[in-house]
Amino acid sequence: MADVVVHPPVPSSPLDCKRKMSGLTIRTDVPMSSFPEYLDTFESSGDTVMESPTGPHVAASRLVDKLRADPMRHPSPQPTHVSYPLMAKTNGNGHRTLRSATVGYVAPEFKGKADQMKQVREHISKCQWIPETLIDAQIVWFYNELGIDDVYFQVENPQVIANHITSLYAAKVAAFSREDKREEIRLDMEATDHAIYIDTSEPGKTVTDGPRYEHRLESKYLDGSDGLSRFRVETFRSPGALGQNSNSKATLRCYFVYQCQFVEPNADPKETRLEVISDRMFLAKATRNTKQIYREIIELAVSRTGPVIEVFDIEGSQEKRLVVAFRSRTARGMFSALSDLYHYYGVTSSRKYVEQFSNGITVMSIYLRPAPKLESKYPPIEESIHQITKEISLLYCIPQTKLHSLFATGELSLQETIYAHCVWVFVQHFLNRLGSEYASLMAALDLKNNAHAEILSKMKKRLRTETFTPDYILEIIGSYPELVRALYASFAAVHLKVGDEFDRHFICPTPAAEVLSDTGLKDKITKDVSNEHEEMVMTAFRVFNNAVLKTNYFTPTKVALSFRLDPSFLPEIEYPKRLFGMFFVITSESRGFHLRFKNIARGGIRIVKSRTKEAYSINARNLFDENYGLASTQQRKNKDIPEGGSKGVILLDPKQQDKAREAFEKYIDSILDLLLKAETPGIKNPVVDLYGKEEMLFMGPDENTADLVDWATEHARSRGAKWWKSFFTGKSPKLGGIPHDAYGMTTLSVREYVKGIYRKLNLDPSTVRKMQTGGPDGDLGSNEILLSNEKYTSVVDGSGVLVDPNGIDKEELQRLAKRRVMISQFDMSKLSKDGYRVLCEDANIKLPNGEVINNGTTFRNTYHLRDTGLTDMFVPCGGRPESIDLVSVGKLIKNSKATIPYIVEGANLFLTQEAKLRLEAAGCIVYKDASANKGGVTSSSLEVLASLSFDEEGFVKHMCHDSRGNAPEFYKAYVKEVQNKICENARLEFEAMWREHEQTGLSRSLLSDKLSLAITKLDEDLQESDLWKDLQIRRSVLADALPNLLIEKIGLDTIIQRVPEPYLRAIFGSYLASRFVYEFGSSPSQFAFYDFMSKRRAKST
Repeated sequence: MADVVVHPPVPSSPLDCKRKMSGLTIRTDVPMSSFPEYLDTFESSGDTVMESPTGPHVAASRLVDKLRADPMRHPSPQPTHVSYPLMAKTNGNGHRTLRSATVGYVAPEFKGKADQMKQVREHISKCQWIPETLIDAQIVWFYNELGIDDVYFQVENPQVIANHITSLYAAKVAAFSREDKREEIRLDMEATDHAIYIDTSEPGKTVTDGPRYEHRLESKYLDGSDGLSRFRVETFRSPGALGQNSNSKATLRCYFVYQCQFVEPNADPKETRLEVISDRMFLAKATRNTKQIYREIIELAVSRTGPVIEVFDIEGSQEKRLVVAFRSRTARGMFSALSDLYHYYGVTSSRKYVEQFSNGITVMSIYLRPAPKLESKYPPIEESIHQITKEISLLYCIPQTKLHSLFATGELSLQETIYAHCVWVFVQHFLNRLGSEYASLMAALDLKNNAHAEILSKMKKRLRTETFTPDYILEIIGSYPELVRALYASFAAVHLKVGDEFDRHFICPTPAAEVLSDTGLKDKITKDVSNEHEEMVMTAFRVFNNAVLKTNYFTPTKVALSFRLDPSFLPEIEYPKRLFGMFFVITSESRGFHLRFKNIARGGIRIVKSRTKEAYSINARNLFDENYGLASTQQRKNKDIPEGGSKGVILLDPKQQDKAREAFEKYIDSILDLLLKAETPGIKNPVVDLYGKEEMLFMGPDENTADLVDWATEHARSRGAKWWKSFFTGKSPKLGGIPHDAYGMTTLSVREYVKGIYRKLNLDPSTVRKMQTGGPDGDLGSNEILLSNEKYTSVVDGSGVLVDPNGIDKEELQRLAKRRVMISQFDMSKLSKDGYRVLCEDANIKLPNGEVINNGTTFRNTYHLRDTGLTDMFVPCGGRPESIDLVSVGKLIKNSKATIPYIVEGANLFLTQEAKLRLEAAGCIVYKDASANKGGVTSSSLEVLASLSFDEEGFVKHMCHDSRGNAPEFYKAYVKEVQNKICENARLEFEAMWREHEQTGLSRSLLSDKLSLAITKLDEDLQESDLWKDLQIRRSVLADALPNLLIEKIGLDTIIQRVPEPYLRAIFGSYLASRFVYEFGSSPSQFAFYDFMSKRRAKST
């Protein structure tokens, strides 16, 4: 049961198993002859509903082949597989039939059972806890009546078995002595490598109190393992009721947990051979039939993102075998949640198995049958099983929610519960808004007054954090299940409408509820709730329903829940720039958004991790605002490229910090559900699309996602996205990507601003003292170090702070940058006598000047705010948003003068706008992120353009590195053209801002925004103007805007034919607008554009 090692059979040798339990070593000798041979039903039985093989040799992957050959199948691999009925078959429901003699697992016969029972009796008798006259009955009951198979007795020590029987007897006595006479027997034994649980429960009913053993074993062994140790589970329900009472419904449920002993522990994720990937005990116990079922389902599971679901009939029985396979680590809480699901439909299980495979697949096999002695309100077993299989996909998306108890107790259906969970998450982000009082306060205060601005900033933060906490919102929702049911019915009535041909396969809203109009829902909420707060929370459900334009909620195959929202519900006072598009995604590991400001938009996807619960609370509170701010910054920095600004942010749940990859894959796949048309019944039903327009998203890497981009590109390709080449930028060169870090794309733009300051002020860079946050381990930080020629005095990164007033050794710093490692690996012998390093884990460190640093982390987090007198140029290349805000910026101003003369903001949102304005007022020259940090977006835009311009053959030939990593000659030349374009765009904007600042005196931070707004506004106007309709001007502008290399290689006419028209319009508008504004400024004369276009017209003729 615990550390069981079952070795493969050796001729003429017994199977030798060793294990340790309770300090004892147990040896069992089980000859291989005790494992009987069983016929494979799919080769010998005529009772299946699958087509019979036409020849003696049937391919192991015939189920895969059958699915591939299905003419109704969507041409790409889907995230989930559900086995759908073939109704014309003999048993009428389409399930394959298994002969009862071949079903499941067969334990080898334990011939030493009688002798062991005698030894067990001796131990029990010796301890004298059970009366002598009752010992035999207790032993026979334990061995024969609980459904425990012989493997347990083969590998268990007689003394341990005696202890289990004695414990159960004690539990019986305790139950009998209860005043309420309730029959409850509970036993648990947990160790690091095994566990046993025995509990009393009524078949078909979920117990929400007591020890909840399924949750315990799931948390500790199935979901809580370290990834190196994995566990299989066997569970049996005793066939008869417990006790002498004829009305008794309670039976015993036994759970056995075993640590896996894999044949090959480190199997390839695509490996499907059971003899390689299986646990040795599974190989010993499973019948040939079970192995075939598992092999086929694993072959499907390894190619899918989500679960594979199959149902089998058991010959001559009402019992059904449900088999669910999915990738391990992707569905925390699935084991116990499945129990709650089939209990909801009046079904119980006689046996359950959880098998782990070393290729990363988990398979759950459950034997289901109608629960005895239940009320007649439940549907027939066939209907129940049908509904269960449809809802497993939904359950897989979010197995456990904060409202799960409402489902477990039957107050809400699974669909209603998960809907309520999604809206609960939505409400957290959009209910704590600022309101009319804040608007009045903002109008009354003078925002140019720093004191007033600081008060308003503090008030804004307090309003966002107080009043409606997640727990308070949850408490309100949990108090009104009937309102939730009515609101869900309204949601389902809109988004469950599909064509007649799909009606057999959709998920019905259960139970049925009256569908009210929005006005009816408003009245019902007002009538049912008790106070204003409750009305606000429940009204937010209506806001959510009205905002959803499309969702994959009712698609049978999904891995996460995604919603395309209409952003018009956002208050303008807080979000003055209207979003164009908004996606909201919830997975079992995370929540996230994708926001964009234009139809054609591009931006990175970042994953936010939280070290502590407090950090998570802060991150969750700021999630949407941070996402909006990042997308807004992206919109401003994308001023001279076709794409507008977008950004995606994924926040990992507190207990899922190690699930970044799983969360990212689900996020991407669920958004693809809403971007791609899919019409295969039961695989991808068409969604109800209230938006009604085709959408394309362009994404890229950001924090914690750089190594996931290739997967996203390949996945979009596998799902049939025609725009897969341009879906993600920053992908590896083998897929045609131009990696920003390898070519310093982002840093090139930042450097142009740094060098521009030196050029305008005639500064010698070698004498400029420089501070940098974001160290040699990062993309921007490492390339900044490699390209710089200043005197570094301080570097701050994730590991700590490195300081040397005499200048940090440049060669050593460049060594770290080339290796991409943190300053924790700096050779301390290279520091001068005045230099020092403080790491985050350090405490009570004395600096050369005598100052004692009590906490290294606090020192690291605040070092950039210290007045050291060692910094002339500050280039933030990393750090959290708002590291310098309106409150903390005061530490950088002394006697109304900034302590740092020059700041070029390489890291996004490192300084708030208010902080920048205060620094500029104090004499600091500040260039903000939206201007300085745009090299990466320019590179990505040109990567997208190449992807759209080439056909697939040309793209592979000219943009993709070969298997040896060799770059095509075109690729090398194109990268150089991209680098030149980055430097050109940065210089043009720098010169425009410097010139306009000298002319107007406006702060550079405001000018940056003013230039961006002028360009984007003119861009939008030009795209819809008659100029676009003038083919001669259109061709002339595109010929100048498109890279010469692309035109020479492909031809202008071919590019115009291949690139979507909305994208060409965006190129046309952004190029003309940016060149005009850079030349004539953000407030040109009314004749300036006429002069500009006159020259353009003359050039085009």
